[in-house]
Amino acid sequence: MNVICNPETLYDIFKDLIAIFFKKSQLLFEENEADDILFITWTKEALKISLKSNGRQVSHENFDHETYGTQAIFDSKLAKRAPSKRACKRCLYLFLEKQYTPLSDWGILTGIRPVKIAHHLIDEGLEEDQLSKVFINDYRMSKEKADLISEIAHRERKHLYPMDYDKVSLYICIPFCASRCLYCSFPSNDTHKKGHLMTNYTDKLIEEIKYTARALEAIHKRVDCIYIGGGTPTALSERDFSRVLTAVTTSFQMAHVKEFTVEAGRPDTITDQKLIAMRDHQVTRICINPQTMNEHTLKSIGRAHSKEDIEEAVAKARAYGLDNINMDLILGLPDETADDVIKTLSSVMALSPESVTLHTLAVKRASKLNQNLCADVEEGEENRYHIEMTQDLIVSKMMHHADKTLRSAKLTPYYMYRQKKMIGHLENVGYAKKGYACLYNMRMMEERHTIVALGAGAVSKYCYIENDDSAVDIKFKRIPNMKGLSDYLERFDDIIKRKDEGMAIIK
Repeated sequence: MNVICNPETLYDIFKDLIAIFFKKSQLLFEENEADDILFITWTKEALKISLKSNGRQVSHENFDHETYGTQAIFDSKLAKRAPSKRACKRCLYLFLEKQYTPLSDWGILTGIRPVKIAHHLIDEGLEEDQLSKVFINDYRMSKEKADLISEIAHRERKHLYPMDYDKVSLYICIPFCASRCLYCSFPSNDTHKKGHLMTNYTDKLIEEIKYTARALEAIHKRVDCIYIGGGTPTALSERDFSRVLTAVTTSFQMAHVKEFTVEAGRPDTITDQKLIAMRDHQVTRICINPQTMNEHTLKSIGRAHSKEDIEEAVAKARAYGLDNINMDLILGLPDETADDVIKTLSSVMALSPESVTLHTLAVKRASKLNQNLCADVEEGEENRYHIEMTQDLIVSKMMHHADKTLRSAKLTPYYMYRQKKMIGHLENVGYAKKGYACLYNMRMMEERHTIVALGAGAVSKYCYIENDDSAVDIKFKRIPNMKGLSDYLERFDDIIKRKDEGMAIIK
């Protein structure tokens, strides 16, 4: 399908929506000679859509009385007129829905944080029973997804409200891994290639930790939630790992910290001394992430550990008193079947984790798996499309089975997000037993709380209130650290300047 937009700025608004009805391999966003053409044009009066396909031609012209002219879509200063944009997306969706079957249950929602919309609607006074109806009718999503958003939003609210702007969360990035997994797009450096820089990195990171603690104290902000991620934090040596934890617990008032998470990640990086260090430094939650319990898949995705290593790591963590364990799983890994996922879930549930995060495989540009799952198929586009569709259906069934399994074990969904290029236009969902929902995850996703991020590749989000004549808006500003390891080490003065900039925002 050849898609032509006039003006061209419509591409950014509609391209993800159009991809709900056509696989990426079927779409062409440039003007050329083609048998199948979708033409979209926007004027001050209407959104006009025409489709030529398989020798037939259909068109639609929608006069949207909510709009305020072309600028209502394109001018960011008029962002409060966003219902016009939503109305246009809905119009296009309804038009395409009459011609094709949508490949997603999410309707016109294509963003990565759909639960944020639910919170905004609740803030405006919508009751719980009304919320699902709005998502079904206005956003055209399935009842299942609408109910999921509503369930998660109402479960999150007691953790997000009342908002306390004197409290902040701390994220610390350790951008090293024992090896790079096939699907990974996170900032990480192979310890075999960059391991010699770990101690230098730890030195600079400790400087940033101490500086941040002083800066937050100066503006009377307290850290009440800490998350150490990566990469794989436990890829550090035992000495450097302990040094980071010591810097954290001596720089911040731990009596105020409600939750302290460390991603232990891969069991091949976990040692007794690191588990002891976590226990002694008041870590309250750890992540041991198998992704799968299928031995063949573990090898194919680049994980240097076995199913038994995962089971041993969990047993050791519990023996050392670390009794709040999360386990990440990825659905849709190459060559995995529904039976493989059923076996993985059975093995994981036998370990009785306090929380499980289900990830749908997202094929990111920065990963080794940077082509779609069927890129090596040589039989032509028609066959590739068939295989892509089959994969989407299989992973959707995996998600349904996983949801049922986790709920039956009394783990309920507490946060959710989506990513670009996810198989089947699905989602990532965190499940937890009662009392074990991860505070940091909820805060990060809903963007109603300041996250001060430290380390290479880390991105701070400074949350503040903006008042105008009509409303009070919660805003945030992203301020990234340098992404590359060398830049972080060599341009540390710039890191400090960016911290000062962030502190000025939330002062």
